[in-house]
Amino acid sequence: MMYQHEKMTVMAKLKRFAKECIRVLSITKKPDKQEFKTIVKVSALGMLVIGLIGFLITMIAQFIT
Repeated sequence: MMYQHEKMTVMAKLKRFAKECIRVLSITKKPDKQEFKTIVKVSALGMLVIGLIGFLITMIAQFIT
């Protein structure tokens, strides 16, 4: 009996999750060319900054040891 109750709860959670996903997808829109370029630039800049920080930490660690 406990197993069936847990299974129903999981199914209810999955249905609720699916409904929320559909709602979010219906609200969202495809970015236009300008928005897409901005997103790409910001993402690339973020990756560059994180990479430089990691590189600097590695270089500092190499000089210390």
